[in-house]
Amino acid sequence: MTSSSMALYEQRRARLAAVLGPKGVAIIPTAPEQQRNRDSDFLYRPDSYFYYLTGFGEPKAWLVLTGDGKSTLFCQPKDLEREIWDGFRVGPVAAPAQLAVDAAYSVTELDAQLPALLDGRDAVWYPFATHRALETRIDGWLGSLRARVRFGALCPEQQRDLCGLLDEMRLTKDAHEQDTMRRAAQISAGGHIRAMQLSARMLRQGQAVREYHLDAELLHEFRRHGSQYPAYGSIVAGGANACVLHYRADVGAIRSGDLVLIDAGCELDGYASDITRTFPANGRFSAPQRALYELVLASQEAAIAATHAGARFTDPHEATVKVLAQGMLDLGLLDANKVGGVQDVIEKRAYFQFYMHRTGHWLGMDVHDCGSYLEPSEVGSVSERKDPLSGELIKDRPARILQSGMVLTIEPGIYVRAAEGVPEQFHNIGIRIEDDAIVTDTGCELISRGVPVAVAEIEALMRG
Repeated sequence: MTSSSMALYEQRRARLAAVLGPKGVAIIPTAPEQQRNRDSDFLYRPDSYFYYLTGFGEPKAWLVLTGDGKSTLFCQPKDLEREIWDGFRVGPVAAPAQLAVDAAYSVTELDAQLPALLDGRDAVWYPFATHRALETRIDGWLGSLRARVRFGALCPEQQRDLCGLLDEMRLTKDAHEQDTMRRAAQISAGGHIRAMQLSARMLRQGQAVREYHLDAELLHEFRRHGSQYPAYGSIVAGGANACVLHYRADVGAIRSGDLVLIDAGCELDGYASDITRTFPANGRFSAPQRALYELVLASQEAAIAATHAGARFTDPHEATVKVLAQGMLDLGLLDANKVGGVQDVIEKRAYFQFYMHRTGHWLGMDVHDCGSYLEPSEVGSVSERKDPLSGELIKDRPARILQSGMVLTIEPGIYVRAAEGVPEQFHNIGIRIEDDAIVTDTGCELISRGVPVAVAEIEALMRG
């Protein structure tokens, strides 16, 4: 770890310590290893909260941070025999110098050391409902401490959720985080370009194309440029499969004349990217495909224009829905004689048949990143309404006010399943266009436009 990155993690821990209170203590475990099958684990990834505060990627590690700013790391002990099999371990002796923590112990000493670290503290903070049995372990440490109250021990009287504090810290990305996310988006864009070009090239050559062929191009490009993992399971959906929102790349055939929807992004140094592109498998949009695609693109442009510091998180979605609703009426997907005008379509949520998800989400260390979607200063302002489709009573609170440095996706779509009254020319067409945006004072920076979105640019790219 470089001195600059060490300083970055030290600063984050100091910021967190300052809000714990002088007698607070926080306990943050990393993620457990997950067994895949008999003698093999899934590829390991550390817990996002833990990594955000330490930059330490080994499993079986814990961070304890006190309100006076002292940091204690528990990690795997040096074991030369196990390191032959599993890889190098930093170990507790070297950890303070390498990770800029104040003290480090073997994780085997965790149960012995924690009661002393909790002694004299008034509140213990930890992430609620994120690690199985964490509450039980903390109860055990508190129980050990209570057993010593007759000898002067002081047990914390409060248990508090650490997620809220860390979520607020992580919601606004610093310059280092933004730069990492730009590089992740650039890598991912390259993967999308390779997949587009391979699809058209194989079909021109008369080869059979499967979804997994395109998925392989994505993974190759991600890894070739240093990405450690895909940020999530890639969606590679040909034809009607694109109407399944969380479809996974499988053995489905990619046929000339169909559209292909790819939703895929790499993770780089702990930060996700998330890009969706929809393109004609053979490189040429048909007229119905183009009509729907340009509608979705117009709705995305409206959402982009609505994304800037001072706007509400819901503003891009509302801008998208307005454009899509009008387009659905214009193209005959919705019958104005049955559903009314644009405002009726919006109020009744008649568009939901073809557009059933929100237009974006936070993006960061997690692809659906942490952070409240409600404005903290206005959570007490509540109104109620009945959902026109489900009849469910919904409580509305003011949406988050966007600030510079927040990062979100902008991803409208349209999904047309075969149904009575739906024009046949649009049947089984699924389209989504998704970009990653850093909020700025004057608008937003689209960091994923290394892969084109305009019809003419996509067709030109796929001819190459």
